[in-house]
Amino acid sequence: MKFHIKHKYIKRDIAPDEIFLDSKNLPEFNTQQFEGRLEKPIPKKTIFLVGLSFLFFSFIFIYQLSNLQIIKGGAYFKKSQNNTLMRQPIFADRGLIYDRNDVLLTWNSWNKDDLNKFSSPVRSYINDPGFGLLLGYVSSPAKDSSGRYWQDSFIGKDGVEKSYDSNLIGSNGVRITETDVKGVIQSENVVTPPVAGENLKLSVDSKIQKKMYDSISNMAQIVGFMGGAGVLLDIKTGEVLAMTSYPEYNSNILSLGNDSKTINEYFSDKRKVFLNRSVSGLYSPGSIVKPFLGYAALVENVISPIKTIFANGTISVPNPYFPDKKTIFKDHGTFGNVDMRKAIAISSDIYFYEVGGGFESQKGLGILNIDKYSKMFGIGEETGINVNGEKSGTIPTPEWKAKTFKGDPWRVGDTYNTSIGQYGFQVTPIQMARAVAGIANNGVIYTPHVTLADKNFSTPEVVLVDATKMTVVKEGMRMAVTEGTCMALNIASVEVAAKSGTAQVGLGNTNTNSWIIGFFPYDNPRYSFALVMERGPKAASGNATRVMSEVIDYMSVYIPEYLK
Repeated sequence: MKFHIKHKYIKRDIAPDEIFLDSKNLPEFNTQQFEGRLEKPIPKKTIFLVGLSFLFFSFIFIYQLSNLQIIKGGAYFKKSQNNTLMRQPIFADRGLIYDRNDVLLTWNSWNKDDLNKFSSPVRSYINDPGFGLLLGYVSSPAKDSSGRYWQDSFIGKDGVEKSYDSNLIGSNGVRITETDVKGVIQSENVVTPPVAGENLKLSVDSKIQKKMYDSISNMAQIVGFMGGAGVLLDIKTGEVLAMTSYPEYNSNILSLGNDSKTINEYFSDKRKVFLNRSVSGLYSPGSIVKPFLGYAALVENVISPIKTIFANGTISVPNPYFPDKKTIFKDHGTFGNVDMRKAIAISSDIYFYEVGGGFESQKGLGILNIDKYSKMFGIGEETGINVNGEKSGTIPTPEWKAKTFKGDPWRVGDTYNTSIGQYGFQVTPIQMARAVAGIANNGVIYTPHVTLADKNFSTPEVVLVDATKMTVVKEGMRMAVTEGTCMALNIASVEVAAKSGTAQVGLGNTNTNSWIIGFFPYDNPRYSFALVMERGPKAASGNATRVMSEVIDYMSVYIPEYLK
């Protein structure tokens, strides 16, 4: 560089540090773009080494490519034709099912030779009787002829298995398996691990469940009932402590599906093995509706608690089809003068004919009030229990009759028969267990459920009741145990209040359904129950009461904590 000083030129080199100093003072100096840096050429030695490396790796790649394509190409081609990649499920553990005391009711069994769970497990159930229709069964994973799973998970088909299928099912994992032409596994790789389903804890006590089933089945076989069902509820929570149905299927047999002979027998059994009578069985209730009609009559001032009606065995009303004759409505005995409490205790039909439909000077509730108060306690309606297949039932009304028997008007005799739980009246055991809980709990009614501590059922329905008038009904039900139709339940260990019922069924009323409903302990109610023995001999009334007494006796001896 040249500088002009006093018209003379001086030659001088600029030092490198002056260049760096100027570069640092540049505005917006960008070091990332190498501004201000002194550039140096790349040495030829470095370029040579990099080129040599590229050449080396190119030779390795070409060698491997020729090895795969030329030297071993035929072998790999043959292997590709013979070997097969298969996507297979790794089965998730289906959730376990326990009772309220952690007794295992349902679990998964794995073949001891296949602990890696690459094949389908077996769904297993408790061997004790009484759990089949409650727990249900599953359809197991299934393969086609080539060994591929066309159904790769369990599917709940009935009972709790069906109602809680989405909770129990879990999520299968995935593995990729390579097999040769002979089916020998060459390699396998787990792509996705399985996720187990949720475990489920039921509110049921397996000891009570088994005892109730045993007592029902023994009574059915001894006396000749076609079936039976029973329910025990905690009225403070709605939890089901027992819910069983006889006859039942074996969940293990149906889930395995191998015993075709037994399964075919299930389908051909006239006793309807697949019917869960506790929630799906519809039965004429008979006299177990009388406490509800009694309460309705008191609230509507149809009768006072102390007014008596003379029950001499029959009442007669004009026959609409034969005016010169009378239609006679019979009682099951002659009881003399009875008031509300005694009428419930001895189950007087005459008393309830008159307070239900009216007779002479005694006014009646009328069918519309019978319908109203029955529905107030959930009779004739689904309870909302978390088990599949629940039925609603029927309360006979003029509208119902118009649809069922077209052209035939509603008559007072229809009201009489409805007043004692006959005619077209149909209810389920779970419905009646819930309804009688409403009496015991003074109108606080929880939705029944078979799961323990389930927040989905924590809010009760509250029916406004007259506690004083409800007390009259309770006292009548207690009298039924101490001196009336339910004396088999007069147990020393606990005070029970109950109401029995007998409904005539079959062509010519040749068969009987025997009912019992009630609650205990009487002074501080905690549990309600409903039990029916289905289609027994005509004289087989009272058998349901004896069955329930066996259950409560068992509880008092082996699990007395429930009676405290």
